[in-house]
Formats: sequence, C-alpha cells, structure tokens
Amino acid sequence: MTEHGKVPVLRDEALKERLERELPHWTYENGWIRRKIKTSGWKATLMVVNTIGHLAEKAWHHPDLSVSYAFVIVKLVSHAENGITEKDLQLARKIEDVVFWDAAATAPGVLEGTPDDPRFKYIKPD
Repeated sequence: MTEHGKVPVLRDEALKERLERELPHWTYENGWIRRKIKTSGWKATLMVVNTIGHLAEKAWHHPDLSVSYAFVIVKLVSHAENGITEKDLQLARKIEDVVFWDAAATAPGVLEGTPDDPRFKYIKPD
C-alpha cells in the first residue's frame, strides 16, 4: 500500500499479462476482472455463492455477483482506487483455490474428493 493507504492500480498491459499467467479463466472487461463459474444447478450455485461470500468477508473486499440457476458470475474491482489492484487479483486467486479445490488430487488416498459421477459433480469444468 502507498503512504495514503491506497493500493496502486494495475496498468492494462500488466493486468492482462497477469491474468493470462495466473488466472487464465478470468477476463478483463469494462474495468472489472470477471469469472463465470458453471454449476450443476441451484444448490451448487448457492454453495459457490456462500463460499465466495465467506472469502470476500474475510478479505473485506466484496465482489459483484450475478447469480442464476446454474452459474455465478464474479466481478471484482477496487472501487476506492477506481481500477484493478492487487486486492482484486488476490481475492480472485483465493476464489479459484477454494471453489475449484480438488481434495483427491491434493491428498490422494486420504481425502476422496467428490465422486466422479454426474449425480455428485456440482462444479462444471471450464
């Protein structure tokens, strides 16, 4: 942060490069970084919304959410700085890490993870 508490706004070129490298499922559109998360239906959508809500509250940095039956659109911008800052990238990364966490891949043999069965899959892959 700067001496006045503001976080520097990322320049468009640097931002696009960081998104490509670090958050490839996020896009930069109309001054926001954005991610559409596809789900299997309403219950899954609510789980995603509640997860993002918890993370945003812990970060004290709140996204705009568009919620539909089988998807959630997450949009982030730092309003006080009037642009995209490191705050937005860090919260986007945490959302990616938590919502798309694969327990079975992280701790094989210990945590089973969601069964590979359409009846139980609730996050749809990109």
